[in-house]
Amino acid sequence: MATTAIFGAGVMGETLLSGLLRAGRDAADIVITERNPQRAGALAERYGVRVLGNVEAAQAADTLVLVVKPQDMAGLVEEIRDHIVPGNTVVSLAAGITTERLESLLPEGSSVVRVMPNTPARVDQGMSAIAPGRHCTEEHLDEAEQMLSSCGKVIRLEEKHLDAVTAISGSGPAYIFYVVEAMIEAGVVLGLPRATSTELVVQTLYGAATMLRETATHPTVLREEVSSPGGTTVAALRQLDDHKVRAAFITAMEAAAARSRELASGQG
Repeated sequence: MATTAIFGAGVMGETLLSGLLRAGRDAADIVITERNPQRAGALAERYGVRVLGNVEAAQAADTLVLVVKPQDMAGLVEEIRDHIVPGNTVVSLAAGITTERLESLLPEGSSVVRVMPNTPARVDQGMSAIAPGRHCTEEHLDEAEQMLSSCGKVIRLEEKHLDAVTAISGSGPAYIFYVVEAMIEAGVVLGLPRATSTELVVQTLYGAATMLRETATHPTVLREEVSSPGGTTVAALRQLDDHKVRAAFITAMEAAAARSRELASGQG
C-alpha cells in the first residue's frame, strides 16, 4: 500500500489524518511530521501513526501532503526536495501558494495538486476544491480527490478559480458563524435565554442547510415559501434589503478573493 506523509499536524493536518483513518486507511501507511514533541506524542498515541522528521517522512512517502503555514513552505520544501522522486504526488493545502510557485521549488517535473479546503472537514462535511499543476497526471489527481473525500465533498477546478473558492467556501464558514452570532444576539435582545436562542438558531441553520441539499430546490423558492404576504418574514427581509445586506455579502467576498490574489502574488 502507498504511504502518505502529512507534513504539519495542526488542525487541518489532524483533520485529514483522522478522516483517512475513518475512511479505512491503515495507520501503518500514514506518517506525520510535527515540530511540537508533546503534540507529536499525543497524535501518535491517539491515532497509532508514526511520527518522523521531515526528511525521513519524505523518503518514506509516495504522497506528500504539505499542510504547513504559507510562510513555512519554502523552508520545508528546501529540506525535503532532494528526497522527492518521480511518481510522488505533492499535495499542498497552503493558502496563497500557486502550483507554479511550488513547482519552481521542487524537482523538475514534480506532480503537484493544490487544495483549498475548509474547516467543516473536521466533522466530515468539508468542501474542498482541487487544481492540478502542469505535470499532474489524472492518476495523481484521482489520488488527491479520494484522499480529500475522506472528510467531505471535493470538486475539481482550474487553478484560476481558486481565489473565488477561497472567498466562497474557504472563508465561508466564518460568514455563517458571523450570521449565527448576530441571530443569537437578536434572540437575547428579544428576551430569550442565551442557551435557548443558541439552540433555536443552530437547529434552524442545520435544518435550512439540509433542505437546500436534500430538496435541490433553489434558495429563492425556499425563501418565498417562508415569506407570507404581509407577514413577519417579509418584514424582516425588508430591513435586510434596506440595509443592503445582500450587497454587503457580495462586496465582502470580492474583498476576500482580492486578498487571496494578493497573497498568491506575494503582495501579502
